[in-house]
Amino acid sequence: MKTTDTKGKILVTGADGFIGSHLVERLVQAGYNVRAFVFYNSFNSYGWLDSIPKETVDKVEIFTGDIRDPNGVRNAMKGCSAVLHLAALIAIPFSYHSPDSYVDTNIKGTLNILNAARDLNLERVLVTSTSEVYGTACYVPIDEKHPLQGQSPYSATKIAADQLSLSFYRSFGLPVTIVRPFNTFGPRQSARAIIPAIICQLISGKNEIKLGSLHPTRDFLYVKDTVEGFLEILSSDNTIGEEINIATQTEISMGDLAVKLIRLTGSQARIVEDAARIRPEKSEVERLLGKNEKIKNLTGWRPAFNLDLGLQETVEWFKKEENLKRYKADIYNI
Repeated sequence: MKTTDTKGKILVTGADGFIGSHLVERLVQAGYNVRAFVFYNSFNSYGWLDSIPKETVDKVEIFTGDIRDPNGVRNAMKGCSAVLHLAALIAIPFSYHSPDSYVDTNIKGTLNILNAARDLNLERVLVTSTSEVYGTACYVPIDEKHPLQGQSPYSATKIAADQLSLSFYRSFGLPVTIVRPFNTFGPRQSARAIIPAIICQLISGKNEIKLGSLHPTRDFLYVKDTVEGFLEILSSDNTIGEEINIATQTEISMGDLAVKLIRLTGSQARIVEDAARIRPEKSEVERLLGKNEKIKNLTGWRPAFNLDLGLQETVEWFKKEENLKRYKADIYNI
């Protein structure tokens, strides 16, 4: 396995988000020089970076901007040797009624990254994809050759961003890698995702847990394993020009997941179906089970967490009052 010793500064876009903030922490811990691209706002909020230890944040250069603006993106990337591009709109229900914003952020934002990386001769460009690009599994486990199916405006824009990125590799030799995590979960995840949605309702003492469809299955990946995947992919030359799944190669249904969390929290709550949380029939991704052979062959990555261990750590984090108060258990967050 050939490895890359990436010199210089690493830019992380979407650093203020769930996976991005964990990735920044891990990169600092690993000794990388990190610049964090966070979404500009008038409150000087750095998102989830505000919740990590000050001694870690003090080692990070913060750049506030908007991924949709090519000028800000180019300025953020100056002096960097690599970019880990995570900035995106990701909520599927929100993409149903605001698809233009997904085109602007996910496609045009990625184009801004690619153009600047090409002009500035970056050594590595990691573009974050999603298992949603595969749609409902045609076969399992899903490998990187599986057909792509846009079953929501969100997944369609991510397919476009992936293909645009690969076109820059093929057309211009830009050292692009598509990093494709399956369903990442853990501390700091948005309440729009199923695991935080269930946990918040349970810890808040709800007697009924409102959920959408219970039969679809997902391959849940603990966030610490996800960020280790990014670091392993970044450090290997063998990953350039590749699409790479990060997956556990195990699956669980939404219903079984809810039962597991009810037991884990000691709750007596019952599960009820909430029509507002059910996707349109043809948009629902019925099954996601990822194959992880490629990342294992190209890097030294192996998952360190099983689902139970990851859920235990996540529940303990949500039980802390200062964390739970950031969430609104009574609201369906699209």
